[in-house]
Amino acid sequence: MAMIELRDVRKVFNSGKPNEFSAVQGISLNIEAGKVTVLKGPSGSGKTTLLTLIGCMARPTAGRIMLSDREIMSLPERFLTEIRRKTFGFIFQQFNLIKGITALENAMLPAYPTGEKFSSIRKRGLHLFELFNIARKANSKAEWLSGGEAQRVTIVRALMNNPSVIIADEPTAHLDTKLSVELMDILEKLKEDGKTLLLASHDSLVYESGAVDRVVNVRDGRIEGAEE
Repeated sequence: MAMIELRDVRKVFNSGKPNEFSAVQGISLNIEAGKVTVLKGPSGSGKTTLLTLIGCMARPTAGRIMLSDREIMSLPERFLTEIRRKTFGFIFQQFNLIKGITALENAMLPAYPTGEKFSSIRKRGLHLFELFNIARKANSKAEWLSGGEAQRVTIVRALMNNPSVIIADEPTAHLDTKLSVELMDILEKLKEDGKTLLLASHDSLVYESGAVDRVVNVRDGRIEGAEE
């Protein structure tokens, strides 16, 4: 079953100007629910742009994006924001943790706009910290965390609103081999919990992982083919 469907999606930057650039050129793609899909391709291939479009962080120049059979790109911004908050959890290649506040406070940030009580957000955050074996770091400032700890905090942050889809952009870019393997084990567990995972990576540790169901090759803003 397709959870997300792209139909002839295009994204053009600086349209009509001398530096016009087509980052995504007519991509059609189905992303299955409960599966791990990897967008594989070199830097500049359009992978990250595609993720921002799918995750409702940007709108395509043309084409349609369907989420559970609902066309979402024509919705007003406030509805897109709500869909983004409830449906997607994001793991970025830069950890993007805010210095000066604790690891737990960083992880709780996506839940604040929902209006949920602070106490219940904090309780859920602490539970996730326990789950990922970083409870002892909950009150540590972000800048005191190791790379592996910071990565786990970003995963907790992505899970705070219990999203059905996890989007990860080059999640192993700043991790060594041991931590990369550990990350893929965590993502496999999320898959077992019923999450849909969409990753962009050119790291063989990611796209050759046994957790991956499908690899989609992206180059120059187009799909070259898919490996099952």
